[in-house]
Amino acid sequence: MDSLPPTTSVAALLRWYADAGVDETIEETALDRYALTAALTARPAATTATTTPPPASTPPPPRTAVREPPMTAPSRVPLESPQLVEDARAAAASASSLAELEAAIRAFEGCSLKRLAKNTVFADGAVDAPVMVVGEAPGEDEDRQGKPFVGVSGRLMDRMFAAIELTRERDVYITNILNWRPPGNRTPNLSDVAICVAFARRHIELKRPRLLVLAGGVPAKSLLETETGITRLRGRWFEYTLPDGTRIPAMPMFHPAYLLRSPGGKRQSWIDLLNIRDRLDQILAT
Repeated sequence: MDSLPPTTSVAALLRWYADAGVDETIEETALDRYALTAALTARPAATTATTTPPPASTPPPPRTAVREPPMTAPSRVPLESPQLVEDARAAAASASSLAELEAAIRAFEGCSLKRLAKNTVFADGAVDAPVMVVGEAPGEDEDRQGKPFVGVSGRLMDRMFAAIELTRERDVYITNILNWRPPGNRTPNLSDVAICVAFARRHIELKRPRLLVLAGGVPAKSLLETETGITRLRGRWFEYTLPDGTRIPAMPMFHPAYLLRSPGGKRQSWIDLLNIRDRLDQILAT
């Protein structure tokens, strides 16, 4: 009989299942609960046997209560260790330039997403651009090319900024909260964000943009530290504060991928873009 796999292999398999979205198990044979109920109903009632009581002179033996062993919850295998979050923060803090930050992210092995991704996706656009866009995570096209926002949603975003006379080559610098594609483009989970957000924060600190655009609910909620959804956050100005006290105006807006699924949101996004253009003009004029 084959021996069981090492514990590390089992933990890695569980992490892989969790990243792939597997959250339950199903038996191969279906269970007919209607048949079970009918069988229980048809069972005859149990007859009560009469017993002869012991003589009065003999005391009955003491009755010992039988206790069922306490039920314990199954132990959960931690998908990520809190230490990995601290490791990511330490790696991010050690970078003193964008080039060093990119090298630190590429060398980081603490995020399970990296083991399934083809490429590490760092950033794209003009390094000295006044506007910095932070999205959610790379998709299939981004993972293949190693650049953010290069697929269908990226082309839509380029057209959106071009409508207010901003280009990726001159005015916009782009990155994501996650640097690796989640399997199947699933929504990033709390573990993914907890590890990678340290790199995103350091990215903003080193880039020091004049204006920040948070494209989607994940970057808006994680960077602004709120549980409010993107529908209520979009169109409002916030201040993102760097460790040295510098305040950067930040505007959450719908992710371009959402607009592809829900074209009705384009009107709201157009209003947000006009507000971004007006605020940027004011900043650059000072």
